[in-house]
Amino acid sequence: MSATEVVHYMLTALFAAAAVRSLRQGVLTRTRGCRGRVDHLLHAAMALAMAAMPWSWGGALPELPQAVFFATAALWFPLTAVRSGQERQLSATARRLPYAVGMAAMTWMSYRAAGHSHQTMAEGVPTAHQAMHLSHSMGESKADSVVTGVLALYLLTCSLHSLTRDMPTLRATAETADRSTGLAGVCNRFWDGATAMGTVVMLLMPH
Repeated sequence: MSATEVVHYMLTALFAAAAVRSLRQGVLTRTRGCRGRVDHLLHAAMALAMAAMPWSWGGALPELPQAVFFATAALWFPLTAVRSGQERQLSATARRLPYAVGMAAMTWMSYRAAGHSHQTMAEGVPTAHQAMHLSHSMGESKADSVVTGVLALYLLTCSLHSLTRDMPTLRATAETADRSTGLAGVCNRFWDGATAMGTVVMLLMPH
């Protein structure tokens, strides 16, 4: 088994577990309201798509419909940030922004996959257009690198923040705070950080 396959198996296990968790919370939890259920179901859909993406059979999923779906999901999180007048728009949007960026990253990967498929189908361009095609491809490659880098850097920052936030106070939280609430918060932040880190790896790895 190659190192690449090991990474693929690890990513598949991570996102499959995240999908099961999100489905359980979205379907079985009755106290989160409609917005909370939609949030979890969108996370589950993204995790399932991520779990399939590293493998060749994952390419059977249509890329452009995926890109449209996840672009809509990316808009869902900031547009539904405020549920009532009790929370400011800016702070509510900032709190949901990492989820929106995660969906945007999935949109970008689906869009890149669709573009790669189109490029593969168009390999037989006439000789007279090869120089123009090459110049256009180089320009797109630079733009792709910038977008990928910005998304990866933001998600990496969010991941490290989520994964390290509870480290200094983990013992105190377990001992002094309400146990169910404290552990639930730690668990949520762990999964947020782990899936964001997995998304960063997916963004940067060759497909």
